[in-house]
Amino acid sequence: MNRLTTLVLMCILAMHLMIKVSHAESFSTQILFGSCSHQDKDMPIFDAILNEPKDAFIFLGDNIYGDTEDMQILAQKYVKLGNNPGIKSLRASTPVFATWDDHDFGENDAGKHYAFKQASKTIMLDFWGVPKDSLRRSRPDGLYGSYIVGEASKAIRIILPDLRYQRDDLESVGQLEYLTSRKPKDMGPYSKSSGSMLGEKQWQWLEAELQKPEPIKIIGSSLQVLSDFTGWEAWSNFDDKERLFGLIKKHKVNGVLLISGDTHWGEISKVQLDYPLYDVTSSGLTEEWKQVSPNKNRLLGSTAKVNYGFIKVDWDLETRINIGLKDVQGDVVMQTQFKLSEISVY
Repeated sequence: MNRLTTLVLMCILAMHLMIKVSHAESFSTQILFGSCSHQDKDMPIFDAILNEPKDAFIFLGDNIYGDTEDMQILAQKYVKLGNNPGIKSLRASTPVFATWDDHDFGENDAGKHYAFKQASKTIMLDFWGVPKDSLRRSRPDGLYGSYIVGEASKAIRIILPDLRYQRDDLESVGQLEYLTSRKPKDMGPYSKSSGSMLGEKQWQWLEAELQKPEPIKIIGSSLQVLSDFTGWEAWSNFDDKERLFGLIKKHKVNGVLLISGDTHWGEISKVQLDYPLYDVTSSGLTEEWKQVSPNKNRLLGSTAKVNYGFIKVDWDLETRINIGLKDVQGDVVMQTQFKLSEISVY
């Protein structure tokens, strides 16, 4: 065997080894999510969700439409949700994590003054099977918590803040301004308000969570984070959005992705910090709203049809991420792709 033939054979062998290593190391993690599932309605969208490969599903709030001060009625509505065949199959086959918004908290647009918030919290955590020794149960200021999907360098931290339990009061514009200026633009009645949605103790927890070592951190917010000010409930109603941006910049937090619900329409928002920050709003699983509010940070239009969200991470040498929304058939409505390095400071 001459030298040239030997070199060719060695190159072929090396290529085969590289392909084997690449295939061994390359796999995907997919996390699905959604919000706004009315317990009294059919949920055909779960047929598509159940057919998807998935490592977890996140319910982002308004998981029932409770809207009551009668805790027996609230609990019965959870029972009805749990008896839905799609929900039942999902919970039996997939890790499910959940936070709440106003309607499963107990009252439309309610905050810290809702009188039954502790009882509602217990019912909610019982339904979603949160362990009895979980800090989500024992914290006196809400049910915020976090979870990890995957391991080591291929792990994703799911951070679920509580935007209800300690939320300060919203301030509103006058009725005349709302009717003449806001409503014609599909905007809501709220103005910039003082205070916060999270409370100081939860802010300290969130700052610590952002510094955890997982390369990707998903913040699962019940309300939109990156939307332009709409006058409806969102992080824009307080200074919370700016404070969150400050924490990401201060600690040079890489790999942050935002997902949100509430609106009854779906969209992807984007702002530029030290890297592009995306917010995928998935709403609703049953609910639809045609009067979509303006949003200068909207990236690819919006959908007023039922939808669910997805984040797919391909853990190859470049770690590619695909985020977006799918419809009741499981077809992609909108999506965008980028590398993990593109949402990293270094």
